[in-house]
Formats: sequence, structure tokens, C-alpha cells
Amino acid sequence: MTEKLVIVGNGMAPGRMLEHLFEDAPGRYKVVIFNAEPRVNYDRIMLSPVLSGEKDFEQIIIHGDGWYIKHGITLYKGHKVVAIDCAARTVTSDHGVVESYDRLVIATGSVPFILPVPGANLPGVLTYRDLDDVDAMLLAAQSRAKAVVIGGGLLGLEAAAGLKERGMDVTVLHLMPTLMERQLDSAAGYLLQRAIERRGINVLTKANTKAVVGSGKVEGVELADGTVIPADLVVMAAGIKPSSGLAKEAGLAVNRGILVDAHLRTSDPDILALGECAEIGGHVYGLVAPLYEMARIAAAGLAGKTVAGFVHSDTPTKLKVTGIELYSLGDFADGDDREEIVLRDAAAGVYKRVILKDDRIIGTVLFGETSDGAWFNDLKKKAANVAEMRETLIFGQSHQGGASSDPLAAVAALADDVEICGCNGVCKGKIVSAITSKGLACLDDVRAHTKASASCGSCTGLVEKLMTLTLGGAYNPSAVQPICGCTTLGHDEVRRLIRAKGLKTIPALMQELEWKTSCGCAKCRPALNYYLVCEWPDEYADDYQSRFVNERVHANIQKDGTYSVVPRMWGGVTSAKELRTIADVVDKFNIPTVKVTGGQRIDMLGIKKDDLPAVWADLGQAGFVSGHAYAKGLRTVKTCVGSDWCRFGTQDSTGLGIRIEKFLWGSWSPAKVKMAVSGCPRNCAEATCKDVGVICVDSGFEIHFAGAAGLDIKGTEVLGLVKTEDEALEVITALVQMYREQGRYLERIYKWAKRVGVAEIRHQVLDDLDKRKAYFDRFVFSQKFAQVDPWSERVSGKDKHEFRPMATIGVAMAAE
Repeated sequence: MTEKLVIVGNGMAPGRMLEHLFEDAPGRYKVVIFNAEPRVNYDRIMLSPVLSGEKDFEQIIIHGDGWYIKHGITLYKGHKVVAIDCAARTVTSDHGVVESYDRLVIATGSVPFILPVPGANLPGVLTYRDLDDVDAMLLAAQSRAKAVVIGGGLLGLEAAAGLKERGMDVTVLHLMPTLMERQLDSAAGYLLQRAIERRGINVLTKANTKAVVGSGKVEGVELADGTVIPADLVVMAAGIKPSSGLAKEAGLAVNRGILVDAHLRTSDPDILALGECAEIGGHVYGLVAPLYEMARIAAAGLAGKTVAGFVHSDTPTKLKVTGIELYSLGDFADGDDREEIVLRDAAAGVYKRVILKDDRIIGTVLFGETSDGAWFNDLKKKAANVAEMRETLIFGQSHQGGASSDPLAAVAALADDVEICGCNGVCKGKIVSAITSKGLACLDDVRAHTKASASCGSCTGLVEKLMTLTLGGAYNPSAVQPICGCTTLGHDEVRRLIRAKGLKTIPALMQELEWKTSCGCAKCRPALNYYLVCEWPDEYADDYQSRFVNERVHANIQKDGTYSVVPRMWGGVTSAKELRTIADVVDKFNIPTVKVTGGQRIDMLGIKKDDLPAVWADLGQAGFVSGHAYAKGLRTVKTCVGSDWCRFGTQDSTGLGIRIEKFLWGSWSPAKVKMAVSGCPRNCAEATCKDVGVICVDSGFEIHFAGAAGLDIKGTEVLGLVKTEDEALEVITALVQMYREQGRYLERIYKWAKRVGVAEIRHQVLDDLDKRKAYFDRFVFSQKFAQVDPWSERVSGKDKHEFRPMATIGVAMAAE
């Protein structure tokens, strides 16, 4: 019999618990979730990259709406639970919704600690815990004004770095003498402060906040010594505490957090608690690795499985600020029964310290070079006796045995149960097994299938070494690097930095990203131009000189120097008026060849360059616009006659094709895009070899993508079936926008799909309704600026110098 499971909270811990539960006991529970936030589950570890601009919200969603629908979950968004009645076994939300339960899971997380000082409630004082906080900070950052972050711990420093990236003047106030004193010793704290200050962030330690000052809004922060730091924004990041009030009011046992046993059971056996709100054995946890371990154990209990209970273990701390390598683990306090081994490299900015007790590692602090963190963690977990390697221990795993060896040997020596990705709790054995069993050949594939390196990214180097070790010569992480000889950066890195740094011109990009040449080259400039057009459609002015000749002239150059012109015919449909206009143009300009294309268009070949504006003017009078046969963009949507005329047609394929083409035309993409819509499975429009294709069936529209019929021959992948034209248009648009945002310049859709993964694309544009809508909306916004006929513009005089014939200079003129 199906039981009812109610979950209070929709964070990372209950999300991971449900993933395990659906694997261990599919169909056992009807699940109801109350989420105080008005959204789906997302990766809170990635809030800092969202704040800095490296990612957007859609990129950090863990479970989109499609996932909840797939598993039959009722999700109450924006419903805060205000009461739990343990006797009646019900929960009640602030919207008045009451749900009964057989089993209840409380995952209310934590709440930020607000300093009890005057002015703490002034407008402009924010905390840093969820997406709403990030959105508020991003709004404040638009002023480019002054921000003060109170707290020099992990969250505070990540908030400071993000606000600095957004252009604010940032000061960090920290009560203790050194930053992150709970995770770092004083030496590493000094190095961290120096690294933060080099980023242009002011740091004041031993800074005791007395009050937040301002009249009606934040104007500054006053310290105990009387100093006032001007501020337009104050972020309180001075710590968190478990959100246990709801459980306490319900009569459950509570200390700092909700008291649970090793199997996450509260004082009421039908109620579990996990995540930051739970207290186990006197410990509360804020890092994701122990929360995911709680999730695994809780899911096993709900599924009726017997597993070992939760055991405390120290979790490494890493800072998610790009460019700062920091690793901290365990106990590093001084003591008479301890000894330490320290390595400093002042020139490289490296500091390493290992703390030993009875010849066993109890703590590690690494700054500037952290690649041996996993090895030190493994030695600590296993309480390994390190006496025999005492002299070389600090130099790392590769130096054991007396000499430096191949760095891959160190990775090879790691046991299969060594944790590689702390964010997602992924061990070496799982990664290697996935690579070999699933034929994974690139980092994105490994991330998609194992989640290793998919969160903060600090373990990427280790994951890549595992791939090199497992695949040998078949893995080449630098195969797509760099864009060209002008830079060491690859396409993906450049796109990320354009967003993160707000780069909006090619000169600014080349300066900030340290291009090796003064103006780039024919390989990088078109790519940069596209990436800027895509990222900033409303702000970036298309750089004419960064386009290839066909895109500058808006026609295809032929081998004799003349051009071909292909007017757009929506869905391959034309009329007598249009055909007469084409015939008149052919006669008027003595165009030698007229040809019907494979994409159901008419191509006029042999047109002189200086005749192009006049040709376009005549075509424009009949309503023609550019067919973009030269463009990195939508070229054609081929159709069959569909249900209008065909005896076998199931849907109006012609009408849908026209609708798709009129919606998508004009936008730039990484490479050309060709589409087709077939009215029935006989597939007369050849939709199954196109970049995007639609096969109409009785039950709706089967969407295909990632086909090829040129140098490469490849059938399409099936994206999925939708029921209506509106949904088909939204899915196709989202797919195109995802490709526009993630594709590398000149990378066709089928190559992009192979790199990213068909399953991931399907998840984002078909299953995840929130991401689909976000992609769709971004495309619609960009079309406000892209859907302009370039032929009409040039008929009106734009770029007229491009079409003027070169002057003929005689001998006498040359002599002068």
C-alpha cells in the first residue's frame, strides 16, 4: 500500500534523499513537499558563482518542474509550514494548506545569524543564504556603490568577491584577528587576507561592529572604536544557526538543532530530520558532504533497508572564489601532544601544514597548492601511521619513495574509496567505473553521469587526472584549447568570463583577458563577436569588421567574385506574385543562373556586388526578406504539404513550419541551423537528418535534433513528444537558445549535442519546465534586437561603402 511522505523543506539534502528513495523503493510513497521558497530545488553551493556572474539560476537548478511531475510529487512552492501536529499527523502551511502524513521529514535548513546591533533592520541590510538574497544583492550592485560585508568566513568572503565582480567597492569586517579562523591557522589566514586584498577588497580584522547607521536606509557601519565605514549595502554573513523552531513548537526534542539518532530519527519515530537543522551526536553540519550522507541513510530507512548509521567525520573546507586555492581539514590547534610539519614557498605563495598526533594525521591546512588534499584526507580517515614517510610527507603523495614521480602515479595510488568530489560525495571508484562502463570521454560527460566536478569545480583537476589515467591517449583535455594563437583560453572559458566580468566590447575583452595580439585574428574575432552578440543582445553593437565576407555582404560569394541571393520563403511556400518578382529581377539584372535549392528556396547566382542593394530593393517591394543563406543562423525550415493536401498527413506541417521560421529567423547562432517539419512518419520533408526536425503524428509532434547530412551523415536523436504546436514551438526555441548559449563558434548542433549529452539537453529543454521557460524568454528578448531584415537596412544605405565599385585609376591620375 502506498504511504504518504511529507517533506518540510526542498533543499539539497531532501532532494538527494528522494533520489536515493526513488531508486531504493520506487512507488512506495506518495510525496508531498512544502518549500518556503517560491521555486524548485537548486544547488546552494553555486550561489556564489551566480552572485559573481559566472552562472545564472537556470544553471544551478538540481530538480526542475519536470522531475517533480515525473515522480508524481506535489510541490507547494512559496508555502512555509507554520505548524506540525504530531498527534493528528498533519502539517499546515501559511497559506492554510493542511496535509496528513504517514512519515514526515523535516529539512528546514538554517537561518542566518543577525548581529543584535542598532540599525540591523534598516533597508539595505541583507543576509546571504538563498536566491532571494542574491537577487537583492544583484539589484543593489547595479548602483556600483559601496558594500560592507560583516563576517570573514566562507560565506562572507564569497559574497565579497561576488559583489566586487559586480563592480562594488567592498569592505570585509571580521571580528577575529585572521580570516576564517575556524578553518585556518593564522599563517593561512594571513595569506588568504593578502589574496583577498589583491582583488581590490578592503579587509579589516579585529573589527567589532557597534551599529549599522543611516537615516531611513543604510549609510554606513560604525565600529566599536568609533570608525564609520560608508556603505550603501550591508551583508550580514556572521554565521548560521539551525532552523529548529518549528520542531520545538511541535514538541520534538531540540538542542542547538533537532535532536536525531544515527539514522536521522527524531524523538517521534515517524518523523525524520536531516540537513542543517539536524543535530547528531552533538554536531550540526553546514557542508554538503555530511548532508548527503544523512540523505543516503534517511532514504534507506524510509525504504526499509538496514544500513550503518551516521558517523561523524571531518569534512574538508574549500573556498569557492576563483583563483584562490584553499583546503582545510580537521584539528589544527596547537598542543603539547602534537607535532607539525610546515612547508612555505614565499615566491609561489604556497603554505602547507600537517598536524600529527601519535604519528597519525589529525589536521591539514593547504594554501596556494591543494592537489594533495584528497590524499591527506584519506590518510586521516584511515588513521594511517605515517612514521615511515615522516620526512617526505609534506611534499605530497608523488614524493613518497624518495623522489618525485609522474603525477598520475599519485592518482593511481589512491584507493577506490577515496573521495574525489566533496560537494557530491563521489569517490574515485565510482568515477572510474562510470568512465569505463559508459564510455565517457570528456569532462562534461563525467559531470553529467557522476556529478563529480559539477558543483564548485575545485576537484576538476583530480577528475581530469583520473580520466587521463583511465583513458590514456584517448583523453585529451586540451583538444579544444585554445580558441586561437591569440590566447590561451578556450571557447567555454571566454564565454564564462564575458558573463563574469561584464565584458561588452571586443577591445575590453581583449584587454581584460590578456589577448596576445593587438586586435585578434580571423579565427577569434568572429567567435568573440558572436559570443558578445549572444550575451548582450540589447547592449552590444555588432562588429562589422569581425564577420566573414558573406555575413558582411549578406550574400554568398562565388568562385568568380559574384554573389548569390536567396530570399526567404516561409516554410518553402511561395506565390505567383513572388515568382513574378524573382523573374523580373533575374531579367533586369541579367542574372545568369536560377536554381531551386534542397531547402525549398530559389537561389539566384552570378549577381555583381554593386548590384546587390538594387536587387534587394526590388525583392523587398514584394515582401521578401533575407533568407540568411550565408549566415550562422536559421537558414530554412523545410516542410511537406501535411494535412492540408496529403492523404496521410496527420497535422498541419506547412503551417507549423512557417510559424517556426517566422519566430526564429534573424537570430545568430554558433553555426548554421536547418530545420524541417514532416506531416507524418513517412517523413517527406526529411526531418530526421536536420539540426532540428519535427515528425507530426496523431498524438502530437515528435521533436528530433542533432542530425547531419553534409560532410557528416547522421540521423537525428529523439528529443521527445509534445501534444500541441505551442509546446513544440516553445521546446524548439528553448533548444535553439540552449545551443546559442552553450555552443562553441562554428560547432554544429550535432557536435554540441555529443559534447553536452543528449540526456542533459533533454532534461533542460523538455523535462525541466523552469529552464525551458527561461531559455524561451531569453530568446524572445534577444529577438527584439535581432529580427531586422539586413537587406532592407542596406537598401536604406547602411554599410553603403561595401557595395561601391572600386575606382578605376588611369596612368595620368596615378602619376599625379
